[in-house]
Amino acid sequence: MTPNLLPHRGILIPLRLARYISQSRPRALAMASEKDSSPASSSNTKRKATRSISPPVKRKAQSSISKTAVTNFFKPTSQKPKERTSWSERAPNDDTPATLLVGRYEPERIREAEQQKRTKIAAFDLDSTLITTSSGKKFGGDPNDWKWWDATVPTKLKQMYAEENYRIIILSNQAGLTLHRDPKAKGPKNLGKDRVGDFKQKCNAVLSQLDIPTSVYAATAHDIFRKPRIGMWKELCKDYDIEEGDIDTDNSMFVGDAGGRTAQLKQSGPKAAAVAKDFSCSDRNFAHNVGVAYKTPEEFFLGEEPREFVRDFDVAHHPYGEDGDVVFEKKEDKDIVLFCGPPGAGKSTFFWKHLKPLGYERVNQDTLKSRAKCFKAAADHLGEGDSVAIDNTNPDADGRAEWVEFAKKHKVPIRCVWFKTPLELCQHNDMVRALNKPMNPEAREALPKLAFNGFASRFKEPKTKEGFQEVFEVEFKFRGTKEEYAIWGRYWT
Repeated sequence: MTPNLLPHRGILIPLRLARYISQSRPRALAMASEKDSSPASSSNTKRKATRSISPPVKRKAQSSISKTAVTNFFKPTSQKPKERTSWSERAPNDDTPATLLVGRYEPERIREAEQQKRTKIAAFDLDSTLITTSSGKKFGGDPNDWKWWDATVPTKLKQMYAEENYRIIILSNQAGLTLHRDPKAKGPKNLGKDRVGDFKQKCNAVLSQLDIPTSVYAATAHDIFRKPRIGMWKELCKDYDIEEGDIDTDNSMFVGDAGGRTAQLKQSGPKAAAVAKDFSCSDRNFAHNVGVAYKTPEEFFLGEEPREFVRDFDVAHHPYGEDGDVVFEKKEDKDIVLFCGPPGAGKSTFFWKHLKPLGYERVNQDTLKSRAKCFKAAADHLGEGDSVAIDNTNPDADGRAEWVEFAKKHKVPIRCVWFKTPLELCQHNDMVRALNKPMNPEAREALPKLAFNGFASRFKEPKTKEGFQEVFEVEFKFRGTKEEYAIWGRYWT
């Protein structure tokens, strides 16, 4: 027998508890005999006297795992319910990791009509268009934190598929997801990857409730797949074996909440409520790029009238083949031309078209990597009798003053060419260049927004009093072939 345990009523109990029982029993019996004289308490006393003292019984832990889950775990794979959504990943090209997540949902039973090719496409954004958070938060962290944007959404989509022969597609920008983490990226290692599983779980629930053949495309990076760029549209056409020219663009559409709508006061009963402006115009611009009609969720599902909208940059203001062109002349046998303008303003294009034919040599800090090397290269070219074009941004007067002094030192005149291109247009040009190899001979990567904001914060308008012979102003105009304009004339940011 274990030395610390003693038998009591057929069970082993701790030694200290056994001592307590032996010491308490005489006192309990004496109290019981005193109470026996009271008829009113006799039954209660007998019940208390016969109660045994035993070790406390542990409560059974409540499992959060359902019996169904346990049953499914041990069920053979062949007998488990089939997952209706299959997932895949796509890369923008062979040299980069995958950035597009694609989920294709197939119902258990597919109608015969599904075998025919559908050329009418009804594409929808996901968040704030088809669904919203059930918690009321702007962004739902829990995969179960969602509900239909409006009760009519699933019914409308099913009707479009079954009765109107539409192909229903979901196209969504999901920059918070990470399919393959960049080793150089900062922050928590698995933050974006952990969210992928939650996103799939949410999409599975949404697609299962719709229960029609459809696909969801999620762009996770700022590349060709991200709206308003048309990479996701091209992928869906390939997936469903539809030639882009065969799409019924007159009846196809894209519905999304990013329409560039301005803020307004909306009358609701006796009071007016403020309606915030849209965070961007990317959905409207995407529809423009693919050539289909655009509607907001309020217009499409609720039948509301369109609201006013604005674009920060509108390609309609820059049609192909505008009249007039810049005439730039060489006025000295040897001189310096200093460019001034933000990234993407068209400085390099201007050099190759106008200055290179006049015999100017180009000095560019992006190529040479340092300002000191730029001064040395300019000096070498002047020493060989060549004129020089300084193809840099040169936003502030102090930086330009160094080149004015340089020109004085080498006894040559200096002119300034000022590229008066709005920043929104510059960002557009920069992205067109970065994402289209034929228009990017120097293989430049897209610049961060900080580069444009940095220029704007330092910029001072160039003046002749800084020491220039003249300040030559250049307004932006697309200068290229009709084929190049077909690329440039889409929305890219």
